[in-house]
Amino acid sequence: MNAIASNIARIYQQIELSCRRVGRNPEQVRLIAVSKIKPAADIEKAYQAGQLFFGESYVQEFRDKSPLVKEPVKWHFIGGLQSNKVKYLRGKVEMIHSVDRLSLAEEIDRQWSKIDGIANILLQVNVGDESSKSGCAIAELEQLTIRVAALPNVKICGLMCLPPHSDDAEQVRPFFKKLRELSEQIRALKIPGVEMTELSMGMSGDFEVAVEEGATLVRIGTAIFGERIKK
Repeated sequence: MNAIASNIARIYQQIELSCRRVGRNPEQVRLIAVSKIKPAADIEKAYQAGQLFFGESYVQEFRDKSPLVKEPVKWHFIGGLQSNKVKYLRGKVEMIHSVDRLSLAEEIDRQWSKIDGIANILLQVNVGDESSKSGCAIAELEQLTIRVAALPNVKICGLMCLPPHSDDAEQVRPFFKKLRELSEQIRALKIPGVEMTELSMGMSGDFEVAVEEGATLVRIGTAIFGERIKK
Protein backbone atom coordinates (compact mmCIF):
# COMPACT_ATOMS: atom_id res chain seq x y z
CA MET A 1 0.00 0.00 0.00
CA ASN A 2 1.45 3.37 -1.00
CA ALA A 3 1.55 6.36 1.38
CA ILE A 4 -1.51 8.06 -0.13
CA ALA A 5 -3.61 4.90 0.17
CA SER A 6 -2.42 4.38 3.74
CA ASN A 7 -3.28 7.96 4.67
CA ILE A 8 -6.77 7.69 3.18
CA ALA A 9 -7.45 4.47 5.08
CA ARG A 10 -6.33 6.09 8.34
CA ILE A 11 -8.52 9.14 7.81
CA TYR A 12 -11.59 7.00 7.16
CA GLN A 13 -10.87 5.18 10.41
CA GLN A 14 -10.67 8.50 12.24
CA ILE A 15 -13.94 9.65 10.68
CA GLU A 16 -15.61 6.44 11.79
CA LEU A 17 -14.33 6.81 15.35
CA SER A 18 -15.48 10.43 15.47
CA CYS A 19 -18.94 9.42 14.28
CA ARG A 20 -19.16 6.67 16.87
CA ARG A 21 -18.36 9.13 19.66
CA VAL A 22 -21.46 11.17 18.86
CA GLY A 23 -23.76 8.48 17.49
CA ARG A 24 -23.53 9.43 13.82
CA ASN A 25 -23.51 7.14 10.81
CA PRO A 26 -20.06 7.35 9.12
CA GLU A 27 -21.79 7.09 5.76
CA GLN A 28 -23.11 10.62 6.36
CA VAL A 29 -19.57 12.00 6.00
CA ARG A 30 -17.76 12.34 2.69
CA LEU A 31 -14.05 12.95 2.37
CA ILE A 32 -12.99 15.63 -0.09
CA ALA A 33 -9.32 15.05 -0.94
CA VAL A 34 -7.87 18.52 -1.44
CA SER A 35 -5.59 18.04 -4.42
CA LYS A 36 -4.52 21.62 -5.14
CA ILE A 37 -0.85 21.95 -6.14
CA LYS A 38 -0.68 18.16 -6.42
CA PRO A 39 -0.12 16.34 -9.73
CA ALA A 40 -2.65 14.25 -11.59
CA ALA A 41 -0.64 11.14 -10.74
CA ASP A 42 -1.34 11.64 -7.02
CA ILE A 43 -5.04 12.05 -7.71
CA GLU A 44 -5.07 8.79 -9.64
CA LYS A 45 -3.26 7.01 -6.79
CA ALA A 46 -5.91 8.29 -4.39
CA TYR A 47 -8.72 7.20 -6.72
CA GLN A 48 -7.20 3.73 -6.96
CA ALA A 49 -7.28 3.64 -3.15
CA GLY A 50 -11.02 4.23 -3.23
CA GLN A 51 -11.16 8.03 -3.04
CA LEU A 52 -13.84 9.55 -5.29
CA PHE A 53 -14.19 13.23 -4.37
CA PHE A 54 -11.43 15.78 -4.98
CA GLY A 55 -11.30 19.47 -4.15
CA GLU A 56 -9.50 22.16 -6.11
CA SER A 57 -8.99 25.80 -5.09
CA TYR A 58 -7.56 27.50 -8.16
CA VAL A 59 -9.55 27.75 -11.38
CA GLN A 60 -6.58 27.84 -13.72
CA GLU A 61 -4.98 24.84 -12.05
CA PHE A 62 -8.25 22.92 -12.23
CA ARG A 63 -8.70 23.83 -15.89
CA ASP A 64 -5.21 22.61 -16.77
CA LYS A 65 -5.02 19.55 -14.53
CA SER A 66 -8.48 18.00 -14.70
CA PRO A 67 -8.11 16.77 -18.32
CA LEU A 68 -4.96 14.91 -17.25
CA VAL A 69 -6.88 12.82 -14.72
CA LYS A 70 -8.23 9.83 -16.60
CA GLU A 71 -10.16 8.29 -13.72
CA PRO A 72 -13.86 9.24 -13.31
CA VAL A 73 -13.34 11.35 -10.22
CA LYS A 74 -15.90 13.85 -8.92
CA TRP A 75 -14.61 17.41 -8.61
CA HIS A 76 -15.55 19.96 -5.97
CA PHE A 77 -14.41 23.57 -6.17
CA ILE A 78 -13.55 24.80 -2.68
CA GLY A 79 -11.50 27.98 -3.15
CA GLY A 80 -12.28 31.64 -3.56
CA LEU A 81 -13.98 32.23 -6.89
CA GLN A 82 -14.07 35.27 -9.15
CA SER A 83 -17.16 35.70 -11.26
CA ASN A 84 -15.18 35.99 -14.49
CA LYS A 85 -13.74 32.50 -13.97
CA VAL A 86 -16.97 30.64 -13.30
CA LYS A 87 -17.23 29.70 -16.98
CA TYR A 88 -14.25 27.36 -16.62
CA LEU A 89 -16.12 25.32 -14.01
CA ARG A 90 -19.41 25.10 -15.90
CA GLY A 91 -20.68 21.54 -15.96
CA LYS A 92 -17.37 20.16 -14.69
CA VAL A 93 -17.74 20.28 -10.91
CA GLU A 94 -20.18 18.45 -8.67
CA MET A 95 -20.36 21.29 -6.18
CA ILE A 96 -19.02 24.78 -5.50
CA HIS A 97 -18.38 25.29 -1.78
CA SER A 98 -17.42 28.96 -1.73
CA VAL A 99 -20.41 31.09 -2.78
CA ASP A 100 -20.39 34.16 -0.55
CA ARG A 101 -22.22 36.87 -2.52
CA LEU A 102 -25.21 37.27 -4.76
CA SER A 103 -23.24 38.47 -7.79
CA LEU A 104 -21.22 35.24 -7.81
CA ALA A 105 -24.35 33.12 -7.48
CA GLU A 106 -25.92 35.03 -10.37
CA GLU A 107 -22.94 34.30 -12.61
CA ILE A 108 -23.01 30.62 -11.67
CA ASP A 109 -26.71 30.61 -12.51
CA ARG A 110 -26.01 32.28 -15.85
CA GLN A 111 -23.27 29.84 -16.79
CA TRP A 112 -25.23 26.71 -15.83
CA SER A 113 -28.26 28.00 -17.73
CA LYS A 114 -26.18 27.65 -20.90
CA ILE A 115 -26.10 23.89 -20.40
CA ASP A 116 -29.61 23.68 -18.97
CA GLY A 117 -28.11 22.41 -15.73
CA ILE A 118 -28.34 22.99 -12.00
CA ALA A 119 -25.22 23.99 -10.05
CA ASN A 120 -25.00 22.53 -6.55
CA ILE A 121 -23.58 25.16 -4.24
CA LEU A 122 -22.80 25.86 -0.61
CA LEU A 123 -22.98 29.30 0.94
CA GLN A 124 -19.71 30.23 2.63
CA VAL A 125 -20.14 31.94 6.00
CA ASN A 126 -17.47 34.00 7.76
CA VAL A 127 -18.15 32.44 11.15
CA GLY A 128 -15.15 34.10 12.79
CA ASP A 129 -15.93 37.57 11.37
CA GLU A 130 -12.36 37.74 10.05
CA SER A 131 -11.56 40.55 7.64
CA SER A 132 -8.89 38.38 6.00
CA LYS A 133 -11.35 35.66 4.99
CA SER A 134 -14.16 35.36 2.48
CA GLY A 135 -17.67 34.42 3.43
CA CYS A 136 -20.88 36.29 3.99
CA ALA A 137 -21.50 37.85 7.39
CA ILE A 138 -23.69 35.84 9.72
CA ALA A 139 -26.20 38.70 9.84
CA GLU A 140 -26.53 38.64 6.05
CA LEU A 141 -26.91 34.89 5.61
CA GLU A 142 -30.70 34.73 5.70
CA GLN A 143 -31.19 37.40 3.03
CA LEU A 144 -28.44 35.94 0.86
CA THR A 145 -30.07 32.52 1.06
CA ILE A 146 -33.46 33.90 0.07
CA ARG A 147 -32.07 35.80 -2.92
CA VAL A 148 -29.84 33.00 -4.19
CA ALA A 149 -32.65 30.47 -3.80
CA ALA A 150 -34.66 32.42 -6.37
CA LEU A 151 -32.11 31.66 -9.10
CA PRO A 152 -33.40 28.85 -11.34
CA ASN A 153 -30.08 27.17 -12.18
CA VAL A 154 -28.59 27.08 -8.69
CA LYS A 155 -29.39 24.74 -5.80
CA ILE A 156 -28.31 25.61 -2.26
CA CYS A 157 -27.28 22.37 -0.57
CA GLY A 158 -25.86 23.71 2.68
CA LEU A 159 -23.14 25.84 4.26
CA MET A 160 -19.34 26.00 4.35
CA CYS A 161 -16.87 27.75 6.62
CA LEU A 162 -13.17 28.42 7.12
CA PRO A 163 -12.95 29.06 10.87
CA PRO A 164 -10.15 30.99 12.59
CA HIS A 165 -6.96 28.93 12.66
CA SER A 166 -5.83 27.27 15.86
CA ASP A 167 -3.40 24.47 16.58
CA ASP A 168 -5.89 23.29 19.20
CA ALA A 169 -8.90 21.77 17.45
CA GLU A 170 -11.05 22.33 20.53
CA GLN A 171 -10.63 26.06 20.06
CA VAL A 172 -12.24 25.70 16.64
CA ARG A 173 -15.20 23.63 17.87
CA PRO A 174 -17.45 26.63 18.69
CA PHE A 175 -17.21 27.83 15.08
CA PHE A 176 -18.23 24.43 13.72
CA LYS A 177 -21.10 24.36 16.19
CA LYS A 178 -22.13 27.83 15.06
CA LEU A 179 -22.26 26.76 11.41
CA ARG A 180 -24.45 23.81 12.34
CA GLU A 181 -26.78 26.10 14.29
CA LEU A 182 -26.99 28.49 11.33
CA SER A 183 -27.85 25.56 9.08
CA GLU A 184 -30.66 24.58 11.43
CA GLN A 185 -31.96 28.15 11.51
CA ILE A 186 -32.03 28.37 7.70
CA ARG A 187 -33.69 24.96 7.45
CA ALA A 188 -36.43 26.12 9.82
CA LEU A 189 -37.30 28.95 7.42
CA LYS A 190 -38.39 26.36 4.83
CA ILE A 191 -37.24 28.46 1.89
CA PRO A 192 -38.39 26.76 -1.34
CA GLY A 193 -35.55 24.95 -3.11
CA VAL A 194 -33.11 25.22 -0.21
CA GLU A 195 -31.64 22.07 1.30
CA MET A 196 -29.50 22.33 4.40
CA THR A 197 -28.18 18.79 4.10
CA GLU A 198 -24.46 19.58 3.73
CA LEU A 199 -21.95 21.13 6.12
CA SER A 200 -18.50 21.58 4.59
CA MET A 201 -16.14 22.12 7.49
CA GLY A 202 -12.98 20.61 8.92
CA MET A 203 -9.49 20.16 7.49
CA SER A 204 -6.43 18.07 8.29
CA GLY A 205 -5.90 19.47 11.78
CA ASP A 206 -9.47 19.62 13.02
CA PHE A 207 -11.70 17.35 10.96
CA GLU A 208 -12.44 14.97 13.83
CA VAL A 209 -13.99 17.79 15.84
CA ALA A 210 -15.84 18.98 12.74
CA VAL A 211 -17.34 15.52 12.28
CA GLU A 212 -18.43 15.49 15.90
CA GLU A 213 -20.20 18.80 15.27
CA GLY A 214 -22.03 17.59 12.17
CA ALA A 215 -19.74 17.96 9.14
CA THR A 216 -20.90 16.04 6.10
CA LEU A 217 -17.97 17.12 3.89
CA VAL A 218 -14.44 17.31 5.29
CA ARG A 219 -11.74 18.92 3.15
CA ILE A 220 -8.40 17.20 3.75
CA GLY A 221 -5.21 17.73 1.79
CA THR A 222 -2.01 17.62 3.81
CA ALA A 223 -2.99 14.51 5.79
CA ILE A 224 -3.50 12.67 2.49
CA PHE A 225 -0.92 14.06 0.08
CA GLY A 226 1.66 15.58 2.40
CA GLU A 227 2.80 19.18 2.61
CA ARG A 228 2.29 21.36 -0.45
CA ILE A 229 5.29 23.09 -1.94
CA LYS A 230 4.59 25.80 -4.47
CA LYS A 231 7.06 26.03 -7.29
